[in-house]
Amino acid sequence: MDLLFPKEELRNRMQRFIKLMNKENPGWQYALIVSKTNMYYFTGTRQEGMLLISSDQEPVLWVRRSYERAREESHFDHIMPMSSFKDAAAFHQIKSFDTLFVETEILPLAYLERFRKYFPFDKVKSLDLQVSKVRAVKSEYELAQMRQSGAIHRFVLEDSVVKVFREGMSEVELIGELYRILLQHGHHGVTRFSMFDTELGVGQVGFGVASLHPTSFDGPGGNYGISPASPFMGSPKNLLKKGDLIFLDVACGYNGYHTDKTMTYMFGRSLDSKTIDIHKRCVEIQYHIAELLKPGNVLSEIYEKIFANLDEEFLQNFMGFGSRSVKFLGHGIGLTIDEWPVIARGFDEPLMENMTFAVEPKKGIPGVGMVGIENTFVVTPSGGVCITGNHPGLMLVE
Repeated sequence: MDLLFPKEELRNRMQRFIKLMNKENPGWQYALIVSKTNMYYFTGTRQEGMLLISSDQEPVLWVRRSYERAREESHFDHIMPMSSFKDAAAFHQIKSFDTLFVETEILPLAYLERFRKYFPFDKVKSLDLQVSKVRAVKSEYELAQMRQSGAIHRFVLEDSVVKVFREGMSEVELIGELYRILLQHGHHGVTRFSMFDTELGVGQVGFGVASLHPTSFDGPGGNYGISPASPFMGSPKNLLKKGDLIFLDVACGYNGYHTDKTMTYMFGRSLDSKTIDIHKRCVEIQYHIAELLKPGNVLSEIYEKIFANLDEEFLQNFMGFGSRSVKFLGHGIGLTIDEWPVIARGFDEPLMENMTFAVEPKKGIPGVGMVGIENTFVVTPSGGVCITGNHPGLMLVE
C-alpha cells in the first residue's frame, strides 16, 4: 500500500474544509493550522511549521524543519521553507485583518503572540469543529488504512497475544510483548489523542481488579500504571495468576489511522456464570449500537435508546466503576483515538456514511475486573460494519 496521500485526496480535504468554513463562518479570511495531526491530514506530512489557509488564495505549507522531508513525502501543491514567521509574512504581504481562525484546543498563547507580530489580527475564533467535521467522514483511502489497522488489531488480540500469556508475568511484561507483536505486524508505533495533554502508551492492561483502578484517563477501564510519573499501561508488580480476568484495551494504527479494540480473557479457568452473563449483555449492547450506526440516525438518540433499555441493577458500574462512569458509549476515531463526534448526549447532528466509531459498552464487576468489549465500526446504510474482528471476548486461555 502506498503510504503517501494522493494529491487528489489532499485537494478534496482542503476543498471540503474551505466549503464548510464559507458556510459556517461567512466572510472569514485566514485560518492557521499548526498541530502536526491536522497538518498531516491536510498535507500528508508531519513537519515543524504552519499551514496558512486563505479564503481567496491558495493555501501554503510553511516548513521550518524539515523542508526536504516535506517535499519528499507530500503531494501538497504549495510547500515553502521558512526560518521564522518573518519569511512567510514577506511572501504573503498581509496587512492587518479582523479574525484569525485557529486550533483553540491546542494552540499555545505564546505561539499565537509570535504569529501576531508578523500577521496582525484583532480577534481569534475556533476552527476545531470545522476540522473535526471534515475529518469525521472518511474517504475510501482513509478507510483502507483503517481496515489494515483493524486486520492487524484482530490478528494480534484474537490470535497472537494469547500465546505469550504465562503465570507470574507482570502487566508491564505483557505490554512489552504486545507492543513487539503489534510492531512486527505493521502497527505504526504510536497512539495519538485529540484531548489536550493526554498520554496512554499502547493502551490499558489490567489483571483482575487492576482494570477497575481509578485513572485520569476518560475511559471506562482502569489500570495501576507503572508509577505516579507514568500512570498508564500496566504495573511491574501486578502478576498474572490462574483465575484472573485479563483486560486489554489497546489501540492499533496504520499510516496514521487508528482502530480501537478491547479484548478480555479468562486465564487458567472460567469466571463465574454471573460475570459471564454480564459480559454477554455488554456484547449484545455493542451489536445493538452497531445496528443503529446508519446515515441519518442521531447519536444522542442512540445513546438514550440504549440506556432506556437498561435496568437499575445493570446500570450500576456500567461504563466505569463506582463514581467514575463515563458519559458516552463510543467515540469517533481516525487520526486520533478520540475524534468527533461521540455517542453521547448533546451530539444531535445526523450520522453520515463512512464515519467511524469505536463502540465500547463495559461494566465493572467488584472483585473481578472490567468486562465488556470494544470494536471499531464504519457507518453504512445497513448499519455499522466491524473492521477489528468479531470475537465476543472473555476468551478462555488455559
